[in-house]
Amino acid sequence: MDALKAQDPTRIGAYTLLARLGAGGMGQVYLGRSPGGRLVALKVIRDEITDHPEALARFRREAETVRAVRSAYTANLIDASLDAAPYWLATEYVAGPTLSKAVGRGGPFPADSVKRLFAALAEALASVHAYGVTHRDLKPQNVILSPQGPLLIDFGIARGAADTALTQTGLTPGTPGYTAPEVLIRNQVGPAADVFALGATLAYAVTGRPPYGSGPTHAVSYRVVHEEIDVDGVDTELAALIQACVAKEPDRRPGLDTVIARCAVSSALAEDTFYRRLTGDIEAVPQDLPAAVAAGLVPPGHGAPIPPAYQPTAGPGYVPTASPGYVPTLAPSPTSPTAVPEQRPSRRTPWVVAIAVAVVMGTASAVALRALDGGEGSQEKGGASPSASASPTASAAAQEAPDHILNDRISRDYWTLSTDPVEAEHGIGACRQIGAVSPPEELQYGVDDADDPESSTVAERAKITFRFKYAELKTEKPGPYYVSVGVKPPHEIDAETRKPYEVLMESKNIGYTSKPVDIYTYWKDGGYIELTYPDDFQSHFPQGKVYPAIPVANDPGDWTAVFYHVKGSPDDYESIGCTGFRVGSS
Repeated sequence: MDALKAQDPTRIGAYTLLARLGAGGMGQVYLGRSPGGRLVALKVIRDEITDHPEALARFRREAETVRAVRSAYTANLIDASLDAAPYWLATEYVAGPTLSKAVGRGGPFPADSVKRLFAALAEALASVHAYGVTHRDLKPQNVILSPQGPLLIDFGIARGAADTALTQTGLTPGTPGYTAPEVLIRNQVGPAADVFALGATLAYAVTGRPPYGSGPTHAVSYRVVHEEIDVDGVDTELAALIQACVAKEPDRRPGLDTVIARCAVSSALAEDTFYRRLTGDIEAVPQDLPAAVAAGLVPPGHGAPIPPAYQPTAGPGYVPTASPGYVPTLAPSPTSPTAVPEQRPSRRTPWVVAIAVAVVMGTASAVALRALDGGEGSQEKGGASPSASASPTASAAAQEAPDHILNDRISRDYWTLSTDPVEAEHGIGACRQIGAVSPPEELQYGVDDADDPESSTVAERAKITFRFKYAELKTEKPGPYYVSVGVKPPHEIDAETRKPYEVLMESKNIGYTSKPVDIYTYWKDGGYIELTYPDDFQSHFPQGKVYPAIPVANDPGDWTAVFYHVKGSPDDYESIGCTGFRVGSS
């Protein structure tokens, strides 16, 4: 849970904002309080993408799906505004860790606890399927472990059984490692695909490892189609159930009722000792504005006073009138059983998660792009050069990026490998960023060893990939959005020796940077821009000084890769994302 920022609104609709809960590609999620005191998770779509029909359609679909599926295993929709900006929806607020966070921090679940979780999640999916809806993106990040039991979240790409227009040709929904083979190969989505994702999710819960390994999207998806799931060391009976759920052919997977029967649980998950320990230490949540101010989540004096419609007046029997912009959506619309009623004009704690946060990764092909040293253009594998692919419009010409960016500022962005043994084993770490801004769409990126994608560390060359998620759903190529990647070693480097100084000093510059490229180069097929360190990187200083990138072996440790949005000049750029990699033993 993060504090509100100066640019954040005081309220959304009738809801007073108390804190930030998270962010995704679609927008920001806030903790809000209704006039009557109810806490909600408010998901607000970004202003930058409100003009994109496909984004609005996806947002409306999520609201309609959550509203249609009123289950004990999902967070109910409370309110929404989907006709005019700002677009938002409010769901029940539920505190608890995601399954991903719980495993990452507490390690794999015991077999007996996993069986109870297996049965509970199977029952949750059965409840969703009973409404004619397939989730399509079940994964550890989309399971909330509440004290009462698990809840399914993120219905942004869910579809009804009668809805056959899934996605554009060539784009598969879901998340690599949890998306069924028939979805990857034939784009065939149905209840059996959710069963596959259930098996993969529980494999992660009991092993603490990605079910089909880590690495680039296409490599993980290849293993899903052609290789077996990782259940090494798992109890034989539980491993057999997981393997049945992830059978390559959908008709060979068990039904959810069979899954529940095979789990043969004799007590509720909420009574499980291991599970209760996970959900028993949830951070207290502020219940009102004074509490949020006292907790440092709302700056003193932030925002406007309560609207007159909600201000109490003297005298008995006072009943406040409704705000013009507040129309609850608990009751179905009289014109459509699934439509959302029209609106009238009008430091992060990982254990507390908003139900409305959407983090979805689509499966797409990775395409390589290599920028030449010296800024003399680019050479691509499988595509045209960034300059050739940019739309030939006046606005594109006006936004043409410089040949490089200058290493002329202090950077205190640092990536460090996780201290958790399981996460460290897979090369997982976290960034500390200062002064970063939010990109207009969700930025997806990754770093792998260029020569051994299975390695959790980098030996000689690092492959860096990035793209904007869902760019391929756009009907026209967006205007150019130039991105440069800055790769910085852990220590300051002596230009003569190309190694750290004898007295080690923490690196405080942006490091070695790539030639700015249009992130929408491969927008049509959803491909990733791909760069290789050190091949595609140099360090540019004022007065024309240029230094080649050093070999990673020159400075073992935690390296940081920062993504910069580049504007009209070499010194006009801002950070929009951060990742990193370990050089040497993890």
